[in-house]
Amino acid sequence: MENKGILYRIAGPVVVAKGINARMFDVVRVGTESLMGEVIQMDGENTTIQVYEDTSMVKPGEEVVNIGEPLSVELGPGLLTSIYDGIQRPLPVLAEQQGEYIFRGAEASGLDHDKKWEFKAVAKAGDEAKPGMVLGEVQETSGTLHRIMLPPKTKGKIAEINSGSYTIDETFGKLEDGTELKMLQRWPVRVPRPFLKKLAPNMPLITGQRIFDALFPLAKGGTAAIPGPFGAGKTVAQQTLAKWADAEIIVYVGCGERGNEMTEVLKEFPKLIDPKSGRPLLDRTVLIANTSNMPVAAREASVYTGITIAEYYRDMGYSVAIMADSTSRWAEAMREISSRLEEMPGEEGYPASLSSRLADFYERAGIVIPLSGGPHGSVSIIGAVSPPGGDFSEPVTQNTLRVTKTFWALDAKLAQRRHFPSINWLTSYSLYLDSLEPWFKENVTKDWRPLVTWVMSTLQEEEKLLEIVQLVGSDALPAKEQVTLEISRILREAFLQQNAYHEVDTFCELPKTYEMMKIIRRFADLAYEALNKGVRVNEIMSVKSRNRIAEIKFEKDYKKLIELIVKELEKEFSGLGD
Repeated sequence: MENKGILYRIAGPVVVAKGINARMFDVVRVGTESLMGEVIQMDGENTTIQVYEDTSMVKPGEEVVNIGEPLSVELGPGLLTSIYDGIQRPLPVLAEQQGEYIFRGAEASGLDHDKKWEFKAVAKAGDEAKPGMVLGEVQETSGTLHRIMLPPKTKGKIAEINSGSYTIDETFGKLEDGTELKMLQRWPVRVPRPFLKKLAPNMPLITGQRIFDALFPLAKGGTAAIPGPFGAGKTVAQQTLAKWADAEIIVYVGCGERGNEMTEVLKEFPKLIDPKSGRPLLDRTVLIANTSNMPVAAREASVYTGITIAEYYRDMGYSVAIMADSTSRWAEAMREISSRLEEMPGEEGYPASLSSRLADFYERAGIVIPLSGGPHGSVSIIGAVSPPGGDFSEPVTQNTLRVTKTFWALDAKLAQRRHFPSINWLTSYSLYLDSLEPWFKENVTKDWRPLVTWVMSTLQEEEKLLEIVQLVGSDALPAKEQVTLEISRILREAFLQQNAYHEVDTFCELPKTYEMMKIIRRFADLAYEALNKGVRVNEIMSVKSRNRIAEIKFEKDYKKLIELIVKELEKEFSGLGD
């Protein structure tokens, strides 16, 4: 129910109104231009509001109208392929209405209310409908079937339900108590959508990136953080994951990123082809763009908009991956709002609630049994963090590490050496290795984990040896350690490096990842055996076929090449020391 008040005080995006009867997080309309805002604090007759748009030229005494509902998103067919701002206004629709520049107070519905969708009922009259039950299906895009569900708080017996062509507002059926059944749902963004049960993650989100899949895997329904300084490759890593991760739905939230980076995403995504289906990648993607020059309050709301859309598709039984780029800009928005509210600042000026707000967001990830009891759905969250100066000890990175189980640390030094993806294998980690081991054992190979452990221990050994090399030089090392350095070099250059722009190397399937680790291990075994037989190090370094291992990643028919290289290795090693 609407009620009105007047503006009393204005401090940037934070304004104070008097005379309105409101609840926390109610949406209000501010001033003569009806700017959208949200109630964030109440003190007696003063109601503090964060406005999602620029408040310049707004004056005290102007009217404030309380809509009486929290910030909610429209959920239904038409979400996929859409490009929204932080509060679910479709940017292409606004561009069509107003041109290149969006005026303040612009309004547009999140979904197209005029488009008709072919609805095919799967429930029938007389069925007992429980919350979240699938009532029917709509072919949303060529590759995605949109399941129309009963809203979470609705239940009853179906009186009638009809297949046919409907808009999202039209009634396609009724419950016996008179409740109308429509395709459109509205859901408050700050409230997690309910489910029956959360399950333990036991299946990897396959990314096609060797360093992620082998050394630091992320589980479906898991959480990952990618912190890194400017220029280390966060955005390319996020875009590569969006393209290749085996999630069925992708939600990409550009939260406070630079305008030119977001423009690149918006231009590139519609052209990308989904390698699995051959259809445009945008067919299974929702893009939310909220650049650094857009109002900070909408930036703060954008991650909630994204996660709510992700949960909606999770409830249909889909695996969803949400890319938040970057949560540092989100935290900066919270800091700005907090300072205008004159709250007691925490570390580095961030609000004292920073850790709980980050935890609330990441806790919405998970693999769940939806309310309908149907197929499991999952939401995996991959959040980029942009610590100032690459300092991982700053509050946003540290608080993110407390709540995420996978840490992919980007390293500026690796990026400068043109080693991509520039993930530092010594500081990164994954806490899913143990829970995912049975899956790799059953679906890839029994010796997956021992090979991964060998790769990691070899790379760690290299780090210790390099410290000695800096002091005395590599020639002073014992023969075995010199061979270890060569093995780790091959691991870095032939295995960990991956070209995101190469036709073949951009995606590496798990069997290929395994075979590449296996052949490098084979070279290591042959080298150590030769050493034990008295072969000199310089002879081992003269084995030419070891340099061919790097060719495997660029080869489509890699199995034949691996067989050939193994034969060459064994032949060359058998001739050593003669």
